[in-house]
Parts: sequence; structure tokens; C-alpha cells
Amino acid sequence: MIDPHRFSLFLAAATLLAIAPGPGMLYVLARTLAGGRREGVLSSLGTFLGGLAHVLAAATGLSIVLATSATAFAVVKYAGAAYLIYLGVRMIISARGDQDADIQMSTGRVPRNPFWQGIATEALNPKTAIFFLAFIPQFVNRVSGGVFWQFLLLGTISVALNTSCDLIVTFVAAPIGARLKSSAVWRRRQRTATGLTLIGLGAFVAVSDSR
Repeated sequence: MIDPHRFSLFLAAATLLAIAPGPGMLYVLARTLAGGRREGVLSSLGTFLGGLAHVLAAATGLSIVLATSATAFAVVKYAGAAYLIYLGVRMIISARGDQDADIQMSTGRVPRNPFWQGIATEALNPKTAIFFLAFIPQFVNRVSGGVFWQFLLLGTISVALNTSCDLIVTFVAAPIGARLKSSAVWRRRQRTATGLTLIGLGAFVAVSDSR
């Protein structure tokens, strides 16, 4: 069973991470601006399935190790905490320098089959896999058992939150696209807030118990 306090922390962190503009959201926005809402929705559903593939793979590979070895569990948690802090610092640095190279939205001709391209874009992104391996184990309660199902549940919630934000972007693409492209201050604030969240989460994990 997932600890209620950690679950609340997970929801807060996952929600803030979901609303922060990232490569997945910007990809969906680009497809929407180029091909309309239908392509945006199909792209969102594709990235959802691609994200679930990462969650399932991580849950299957890690659950056995995390459930049987307290040492391995602690190693994964502390390595994940360090990685989250690293990501947070990188995000804040890039925000201050406004080095957001991902904010490049083309409205030219785009490939067909946005659904399958969305799956491939997300499933073949190694950064997504690394993020889930670092993020989800921080909230798994090893003592209560059911590590695989906890991992799968939390991962699915995280992916669903991301997809919900992608769909919102799809249906209000024009104003959001204009703001992302024109407001450097808004982008910096979003990235700084997300970076601070990642650092805080990593620090919390590092000083909390290793269950």
C-alpha cells in the first residue's frame, strides 16, 4: 500500500511536472499547430501509450529487485534523488539563460500517422525511461509489498497527468503556442518552478527513510 503522505507529495510533484512545458508537450503543440486538433489528439494518445511502455518496462525490471533487496532499493532511491536534483539544477540554469531550444514549433508539412509517431517519439526517448526510473521509486512503499503494482499505478497516473495537459494544450493550441513563443519570462518562471520542485523532491528523498 502506498503511504498517503508520499502519495500526496507524488500528486503535487507529478502535477507540477505535467504542466511545465517539456519536449512531449511541445511536440503535441507542434503537431496541433501544423495539422489541427485531430493530429494533436492522436499525438497525445500516442505519447500516452509510449509513456506507458516505459512505465511497464521499468516496473517489470525493477520490481523484483526492489522487492527482494533492501540494499538495491536504497541504491535506486538515492541515485534517483541525486538525478532529480541534477535535473532541477540543469532546468534552473537553462531557465536563467533562456536556453529553451525545444521551443521551436514548425507549422510546415509534417509526417503522417501522428498516433504511431507519438508512440515512437515517446517510447524511443531514453530520457523518459531514465526519468521514470528516478522519479517513481521515491514513492514506492517496499515494506507493504506489491512493489510492481505500486510502480505501475504511480507511473500510469503520472503519464495520465502528462497526457491530460497535452490534450488541454491541443484544444487551446493557438493562444498557448503564441505565449510559449513570445513570452521568455513565462517560460523562465515555469522552468524555474519545476527545477525547484525537482531539487526539493530529491532533497526530501535523500533525508527521509529508505522504505
